[in-house]
Amino acid sequence: MSPASSIPSITAPPPAAKKPPYPFYLGGLAATIAASITHPLDLTKVRLQASGDKRMIESMKKTLRTAGVRGLFDGITGTWMRQMSYSLCRFWAYDESKKLLGANPQSPPWLLAGAGVMAGSIAGIVGNPGEVVMVRLQGDFAKPPEKRFNYKHCFDALFRMVREEGASSLVRGVGPNVFRSVLMNSSQLASYDFFKAELLKTPYFDDNIACHFTASFAAGTVATTVCSPADVLKSRIMNASGPGSSSTIGVIRASLASEGPMFMFKGWVPAWSRLQPTTILIFLTLEQLKRVVDWQRGTL
Repeated sequence: MSPASSIPSITAPPPAAKKPPYPFYLGGLAATIAASITHPLDLTKVRLQASGDKRMIESMKKTLRTAGVRGLFDGITGTWMRQMSYSLCRFWAYDESKKLLGANPQSPPWLLAGAGVMAGSIAGIVGNPGEVVMVRLQGDFAKPPEKRFNYKHCFDALFRMVREEGASSLVRGVGPNVFRSVLMNSSQLASYDFFKAELLKTPYFDDNIACHFTASFAAGTVATTVCSPADVLKSRIMNASGPGSSSTIGVIRASLASEGPMFMFKGWVPAWSRLQPTTILIFLTLEQLKRVVDWQRGTL
């Protein structure tokens, strides 16, 4: 036997198998669950932005006094329609955009934000009909009885809008909505990835609920501040129904004349109060849904 043959061969370990992608609908499902829980806060935010109500607590008391607890869930079907169109699309498009840009959670913030911009542009257009339906269903009760739409549910709203106002009603406010969607996805999704990656670099966090909660809390605050101006404009334009009332410039001029520039941050506190728990619930739910998928695949 030669000396070479007596040396045991060293076999390199097989490369780790690439993790298969998660189902595309997980983000939409997580967002729907979160939005259902926080719906009363979202409802109050929309009514504060679109009506004359001044304070969050007073607005919620008014709803409870006039419509009872069920009133806090007015327009819930619109919320479901919106989440399963807009949110499903934005999470899917964000993951695909990161692939196109070669981005990952450790990438620079600007690259993650770029993926968010791409995702927001797509989701803002796809989800606009659901957005209009949701805003109208939520804001209806704040109007005088003679000016209400009185939609029964999201599909009734969708069909009546097309029949009574034409198909163009489905793209009402699409400009501000896409703008807000770009801001939301480039701030919320990108900042969550960024904060999570930064936290995992420290010795204080592991990839668990504490890390997910902290990263999502930071992402929610960033997203609320960045999105507030477009969110206010979107709500006011989509709630309008008269001829010429959907002009973005017209709404801005009228709001500036009557309220000043701070109208862009009207409802920031209820918006933060709604978006913060929603953001936390979305990412906590999404991470747990991913763990369920990993468990089913045997890769947990």
